[in-house]
Amino acid sequence: MIRLTRTLVAAAALSLGLVLPAQAFDTSAEAAFVLDQTTSTVLLSKNADTPLPPASMSKLMTLYLAFEAVRDGRLALDEELRVSAHAAGFGGSTLFLQEDERVSVKDLLRGVVVLSGNDASVVLAEHLSPTGTEAGFAELMTQRAQQMGMTNSTFENASGWPAEGHRMSMRDLVLLARHLIEDFPEFYEMFAEEEFLFDENERANRFNRNPLLGLGIGADGLKTGHTQEAGYGLVGSATQEGRRVIFAITGLDSAQARANESEAIVNWAFRQFAERRIVTEGTAIAQADLWLGAQDSVGLVTDRDVTLLLPTSPVGGLDAEVVYTGPIDAPVRAGQQLAELIIRPEGLPETRVPLYAESDVAGGGFVDRMMTVSRTLAARVAGGRGEGEPVSGEAM
Repeated sequence: MIRLTRTLVAAAALSLGLVLPAQAFDTSAEAAFVLDQTTSTVLLSKNADTPLPPASMSKLMTLYLAFEAVRDGRLALDEELRVSAHAAGFGGSTLFLQEDERVSVKDLLRGVVVLSGNDASVVLAEHLSPTGTEAGFAELMTQRAQQMGMTNSTFENASGWPAEGHRMSMRDLVLLARHLIEDFPEFYEMFAEEEFLFDENERANRFNRNPLLGLGIGADGLKTGHTQEAGYGLVGSATQEGRRVIFAITGLDSAQARANESEAIVNWAFRQFAERRIVTEGTAIAQADLWLGAQDSVGLVTDRDVTLLLPTSPVGGLDAEVVYTGPIDAPVRAGQQLAELIIRPEGLPETRVPLYAESDVAGGGFVDRMMTVSRTLAARVAGGRGEGEPVSGEAM
């Protein structure tokens, strides 16, 4: 196995600028997960895979299934759904719906997104449930979550009402938020609405509870949650200068603590990290040794610019290496994958990038081959390393 590291690290540092691991964010949340969606970089993970009571944050799963139903034609936005006695009987955060009242799907969706309506969630659930019940819809939620990779999520209801076994992890909530943003951009704008007046008689219940909206920090979603068991939580997202950050936190002891922690996380994520180009497409970053070729080596290039999210502080180094098994038998053709670039920013996940041959290299002729074999035999007789054995090389 060839590991080209020494000169490559210097070259990466020269093209990138020096970097230092960002100071880890010391969150007071019981559990947290922060993702830079643009680069898929995990910035913070604390108890991120622990299934916890999600409170109203689990309404995001109800919304996802409802958005799917609208997209697939199983629901229409102007369709009016009847409110059952079960839905009308909910307390907590509600739209104050009355039994047998009919409400449009669009208003129900906005009622869940903006006002966190428990009753609106149940109306949608009952109409989409394979059994016509909220319990049947909860089973559907769990099945769909598993299909989407949310392996630490199980649902007992559509609203997040406290129930034994109703659990989600912070990583799952961020994954779900990412799906909502990417799969349903036509509906995602609802999450940025700061006010929705559903009933003129209930003017006090018209404001979005997301504390980040309106702060001017790019926040545009998603959902708060609070129960006595769960504490205060938030699944949030914000964009600045083309980057999007998604996060989930839970277990805060007050609404103010949730607001402060959420704002601090957004500021930290955008101020302490920036995208930087590490490698330029088509630029050889290393040479791979060849065996029995018309030339002894070939340049290794990427097929795209490699951009990473890295800490902004200008001190320290970036660890990287090129790995391949060689020498590589000639001939090789331009664009043939030969190696892998592994970049390991301290404190962040490693990135692996395929490397390709920069140009065609034909197999050597008879004379070239005989000279290579002669050199190899001579080296072995002298007790040295012959070609065709694992070597340590240097990047350009």
